[in-house]
Amino acid sequence: MYSVVYTNQAIKDIKKLDAVSKKKLGKKILLYVADLLVHARKLVHSDLGSYRWRVGKLRVVFDLDEHNTTIVVLRVRFRRDIYR
Repeated sequence: MYSVVYTNQAIKDIKKLDAVSKKKLGKKILLYVADLLVHARKLVHSDLGSYRWRVGKLRVVFDLDEHNTTIVVLRVRFRRDIYR
C-alpha cells in the first residue's frame, strides 16, 4: 500500500474545489492508490510530474518517490487549466 503526500500547491488547488468535487476526488484517490499503475497514465512531458489520474474533468498530477512507496500529489486542476 502506498502513502499519499500532498504538496502545498495541491492543497491550495483542492481547497478551491466545491464540496461535491472534493468528495469525489477523495473517494477516487483511495480507489486509485490500491491499484496505482492500472489507473495512472504516464505523462509525455514530465515538466509537471510523471503520472496523472483522471477524476471526471479533474486531473491529479503526481510523482512516485525514489523507493516507490509514497505518492506525491503535485497538482489537482481541471483539464482545461492543468496542461497550460
